Amino acid sequence: MGYDFDKLTDRRGWGSLKWDVPERELPMWVADMDFETAPEVREYLADRTAHGIFGYSVVTPEWYRAYQDWWGRRHGFPVEREWLIFCTGVVPAISSVVRKLTTVGEKVLVQTPVYNIFFHSIRNNGRVILESPLVYDGREYSVDWADLEEKLADPQTTLMLLCNPHNPVGKIWSRETLGRIGELCAKHHVLVLSDEIHCDLTDPGCEYIPFASVSEVCRDNSITCVAPTKAFNLAGLQTAAVIVPDPVIRHKVDRGLNTDEVAEPNAFAVGAAVAAFTRGEKWLDELRGYLYENKQMVREFVKREVPGIRVVPSQATYLLWLDCGEMTEDAGELAGFIRRHSGLYLTEGEEYGACGRKFLRLNTACPRARLQEGLERLRRSVAAYSREGV
Repeated sequence: MGYDFDKLTDRRGWGSLKWDVPERELPMWVADMDFETAPEVREYLADRTAHGIFGYSVVTPEWYRAYQDWWGRRHGFPVEREWLIFCTGVVPAISSVVRKLTTVGEKVLVQTPVYNIFFHSIRNNGRVILESPLVYDGREYSVDWADLEEKLADPQTTLMLLCNPHNPVGKIWSRETLGRIGELCAKHHVLVLSDEIHCDLTDPGCEYIPFASVSEVCRDNSITCVAPTKAFNLAGLQTAAVIVPDPVIRHKVDRGLNTDEVAEPNAFAVGAAVAAFTRGEKWLDELRGYLYENKQMVREFVKREVPGIRVVPSQATYLLWLDCGEMTEDAGELAGFIRRHSGLYLTEGEEYGACGRKFLRLNTACPRARLQEGLERLRRSVAAYSREGV
């Protein structure tokens, strides 16, 4: 391996959201990696910093080409230049779309359990959250087609937020599933916003399918949010893109982003994305292999050492969804106990919808020694929880 993913970088004292916790705690909650970003990206940032002037910035031609080349080469999806709009982040883009393309009181559909910030973007803007829970058979998740169509058919439902690949369950949606979602949404006049921020973090040998690439129907009735921030650990640089093939929808999205003042880059946002997509491919491929081994390590350890918890199979993201249903009806209570007992900080599943109440989410994106420590803490705390009959 050419890159050192075993390096233990101390993140305390640097204003890290993830690591702003008491000294004894080990945070494995928010989707933020404990790896330094690709050296090639750091080289660009060092050069940009050395320039010493940080005035207003523009979106360069290189930025458009980097996205076009990456999605064409890596994901088999030819993106036209005019489809791309710069944005400071996927979440700002989602919130802006909710404000601009729906009205107060309308319903926005989500497939739960799902990324909890979707709820904030809907609720904070006066729209109504409409859940279509995924079906869990004790092993994996699938779409409840009857429930989905019933809720899409509601005239008050005007937007669907799709998570592709899915966070927190790590599901890569098939072409057939995405196509059927697209057809149903078009049939019922519901616009699709596809959050594809985790698309580059698939297991080796697995590939995600861009929603807009599936069919003309999907392409012409969709907005796609993408970014290098998850894959290259650049969230703090505030850099993302929105892909909108349809010109009428694109005009509305562009006006919304500009009205909300989230369409202008800072001094590092454009160049860092270009460096990641044009120079960081080898690093990313090695990272994906390392993350896959981390996830395998968790699966094997939990199966062997932590009775009562099952790891839900996943093909994407560095997050693992832990089924705690055999030992508790309230995984939030369990998460609180684990944090008090051993300092291991996990995310309680109910944050992703009521159907996540028996689950926990674990972030595996850290050096293996740190992951091993986290697993040992999990084992000790679950054993104590069982002994105490909490």
